[in-house]
Amino acid sequence: MSDINKRYDFIYFFDVMDGNPNGDPDAGNMPRIDAETGMGIVTDVCLKRKVRNYIQITKNSQEFYDIFVKEKGILNKFIDESYDQEEVKSKEKPEKKVEAARGWMCRKYYDVRTFGAVMSTGKNAGQVRGPIQLTFSRSLEPIVTLEHSITRMAVATEAEAEKQSGDNRTMGRKYTVPYGLYKTHGFISAHLAAQTGFSKEDLELFWKALQEMFEHDHSAARGLMSARALIVFEHETALGNKPAHELFERVTWKRSTEGPARSFGDYALFLDDNPITKLFNLVPA
Repeated sequence: MSDINKRYDFIYFFDVMDGNPNGDPDAGNMPRIDAETGMGIVTDVCLKRKVRNYIQITKNSQEFYDIFVKEKGILNKFIDESYDQEEVKSKEKPEKKVEAARGWMCRKYYDVRTFGAVMSTGKNAGQVRGPIQLTFSRSLEPIVTLEHSITRMAVATEAEAEKQSGDNRTMGRKYTVPYGLYKTHGFISAHLAAQTGFSKEDLELFWKALQEMFEHDHSAARGLMSARALIVFEHETALGNKPAHELFERVTWKRSTEGPARSFGDYALFLDDNPITKLFNLVPA
């Protein structure tokens, strides 16, 4: 495994067509929205979930690539497992056990050494601050949330069938965004990578996940979601050359059509005033 010795900042564009990119359970699972501006929102947690799912699918829990926060997982069980390892049992002082358990968890679980984790809810394996951090994603323009009535030609119980005199229909609601192009910002710290063991190989896998993860996450609820552009600013050193916001300002966009946007073709993305035509773009900071 090769160590990371440079800082990275990146901008990631993805879109949704006729789907719900990130429903809010506190609002009936409607697409998340900024109430003041009407801009659509997708949380960092949502994107991290898709990265985790991609790693699970492609690596199939291979050594060093297991996933800590996974569907139906019992986190304390995974944490307690670290204390069964000889490298942890051999430590006499509690703080040394925590340190050894933390190191074992970082090596075993890709998402721990990537995004970090709180691992003190069971046997204490400490806390990890991950080298990769993401912001909330925001749509470039205000989105419209549509509500659709849907019908299932079946019922769940005989009581429902009797109540409907055999009509056997179940009504429901579905929320979609006709179209939205979203942008998120990300940051990668070489110093934190050194602490968790996050390697260049891990980083390459992360870039691949951002480019391909939507292809393995299709569902009726999410409609058509696609990765559109990933612009990575590579610094010369671990401390970096410039503030992240100055780099992000080099990426701009404009509408190429009038009226409501309904496809990626309605937008044009630019880096230093040059059109962005590739999905993956690695540029000097």
